[in-house]
Amino acid sequence: MACDTFLKIVQKCKRKFVIVQVGENEPFVSELLSALATTVADLEPHQIHTFYESVGHMIQAESDPHKRDEYLQRLMALPNQKWGEIIGQARQSVDVLKDQDVIRTVLNILQTNTSVASSLGTYFLSQISLIFLDMLNVYRMYSELISSSIAEGGPFASKTSYVKLLRSVKRETLKLIETFLDKAEDQPQIGKQFVPPMMDPVLGDYARNLPDARESEVLSLFATIINKYKAAMIDDVPRIFEAVFQCTLEMITKNFEDYPEHRLKFFSLLRAIATHCFHALIQLSSQQLKLVMDSIVWAFRHTERNIAETGLNLLLEMLKNFQASEFCNQFYRTYFLTIEQEIFAVLTDTFHKPGFKLHVLILQQLFCLPLWDAATVPYQYPNNGMFVREYTIKLLSTSFPNMTATEVTQLVNGLFESRNDLSTFKNHIRDFLVQSKEFSAQDNKDLYAEEAALQRERERQRMLSIPGLIAPNEIQDEMLD
Repeated sequence: MACDTFLKIVQKCKRKFVIVQVGENEPFVSELLSALATTVADLEPHQIHTFYESVGHMIQAESDPHKRDEYLQRLMALPNQKWGEIIGQARQSVDVLKDQDVIRTVLNILQTNTSVASSLGTYFLSQISLIFLDMLNVYRMYSELISSSIAEGGPFASKTSYVKLLRSVKRETLKLIETFLDKAEDQPQIGKQFVPPMMDPVLGDYARNLPDARESEVLSLFATIINKYKAAMIDDVPRIFEAVFQCTLEMITKNFEDYPEHRLKFFSLLRAIATHCFHALIQLSSQQLKLVMDSIVWAFRHTERNIAETGLNLLLEMLKNFQASEFCNQFYRTYFLTIEQEIFAVLTDTFHKPGFKLHVLILQQLFCLPLWDAATVPYQYPNNGMFVREYTIKLLSTSFPNMTATEVTQLVNGLFESRNDLSTFKNHIRDFLVQSKEFSAQDNKDLYAEEAALQRERERQRMLSIPGLIAPNEIQDEMLD
């Protein structure tokens, strides 16, 4: 608890620790680092990590780069000394790294580095550069040990304490790199320095591994990298796609239960690619693009709410991007009807009510499209608007036989007429759902969740405007240095 309290104090007034106070000869951080070995001697590993994170915050507040680097060097002296010893012994005999006590020490050192990276951000560059390549070599070796253990011992081998320990090191390695890249300022040279060396040890390893030995953190790491460096990563997307796409889909689409961590992280990666490297998706073959679209449909059908929501957000992103591209007609000729059918399927499934807001936005996006050339569609309709209208009427009439043809026609006409007004468009869909047999006997508060959230926020703002109505401890305080 003392370490947690120390962290909170440092976060609130970190600048105070790097300036010389009245009656002091040196800043408190320097004094602290001089007695570091004594201070951490009696702490548990998790307490040491919290303590190191706290000191990282202090160092981050130092504006002089030379002092900052000196403080970081002194802070990391103990873990770096131990790391140097282990790597030195491993160069003599690689078997040293197989010892469980050594594996635990490696894990502890990596966790300490992650704690400091989380508070120091960009200024952690000199430290991670020092251990990065050796860390990737350890990652590669442990990955081979895990794969051979699972290949020999079958699925149960992945549950042994030894394999779990090895995987903990792999995960912490990925977490350390992700934490640093996420917290570092957007500097392209950092991406160029760290991403290429990871391609084979991390991406290639993921592709080569058995499903039970693949770390979901690889997916979140590359999602972070793409979100951070955006279009600069576009040339690397085919390699990322090739390494993770097919093999991950095979793992997660067999059912809705296996590999839960891979599911969400996979779709988060796909969303990052669709948002920042859309042109890489356009360059995929038609079979690969179909695989992407099938996986998105599979995601928003998912029973897990956050996966379904990620799938819907991803689809909305894709629709907007395709609409703004020269491939708009080609894409919608192939996928428009499938998307509309699948969105209506989840919209009218009471289990998927929490996704109502996104369902409405996607349908509005579809109905607002300047649709493809009517001459290219093998149906006898004067224009595409009429074709889509008739198709939607047939689709809903088949799905809701209890509703009359007049009711369905009125709904579809109402949607087309109100497509440029989101509020009216949403009300049409909501009224239709409440009238339908599936929803009429249900609690439909999820359909009004957006309006309820707005009302709560308005009420909170009203209360905040009246002094004393909300207790100070309920208001987020932002204490400045």
